[in-house]
Amino acid sequence: VASVCSGAPKQLAVAVTLGVTGTAAWFLRSQDAQCEALPAETYHKYWPRKIMMLFGAPGAGKGTQGEKITAELGIPQLSTGDMLRAAVAAGTPVGMKAKAVMAAGGLVSDDIMIALIADRIKEPDCSNGFILDGFPRTLEQTRALDAMLAESGECVSLILAFEVDAGVLEERICGRWMDKASGRSYHVKFRPPQSMELGTDGQPIPETMRDDETKAALYQRSDDTAQALKKRLQSYNDSTVPILDHYRSRGIVKVIDGGAEMSQVTNTVLAALPSK
Repeated sequence: VASVCSGAPKQLAVAVTLGVTGTAAWFLRSQDAQCEALPAETYHKYWPRKIMMLFGAPGAGKGTQGEKITAELGIPQLSTGDMLRAAVAAGTPVGMKAKAVMAAGGLVSDDIMIALIADRIKEPDCSNGFILDGFPRTLEQTRALDAMLAESGECVSLILAFEVDAGVLEERICGRWMDKASGRSYHVKFRPPQSMELGTDGQPIPETMRDDETKAALYQRSDDTAQALKKRLQSYNDSTVPILDHYRSRGIVKVIDGGAEMSQVTNTVLAALPSK
């Protein structure tokens, strides 16, 4: 519930009441002021949500740490792929536009992606904030996202940039195996499947790489190679550096050493988070 009162030009006072149904806020200018209801999203001008972004090269661990943040703050981690699939499945107007573009073999435009995010962050689970993972990817998308958030008086509040040495990334990426049906991920060093056996060369025998639950054969993505990773890293750096530079002047970019032990990375991430 949110309302703003207009009346005598007195100092704005804020009263916040916590009730069973959530948080209600009233903005009072005078006792005899007449109150005018505002759209719900305008509430965020005065009670901002936690709006976060995660950046990191393939294998940097941002997905894993995003889950930790979600558990800590109770805000969802949003990926554009998931949002796109959900909107298409639900048959929303934005989803139908995206479906038509993809059916014609085209790429979904920035305008559609921004509209997709705008719809998603109106859902109840985003009332206290959300984490964007995998978006924006260009400076143009960054500016469009800023403009969309500004319409409701909001802005990005924290960016975590995970930095990991290329050699560590290569070890993480090239040792990764996936289960196609469930999306479960394994790693020959960090999380090997129970069935894994090594050959005389010390490498896993492909036929022994099976999912722990279904026993289905695991596979390696075609771009999980050292050569492909080099190109992906170059592309990531070319697109990400301008975005981080765009936000650095606001003092909201925090660099995380993603190459440390997982528990240490998690502790660093949690220490960087705003209070609940």
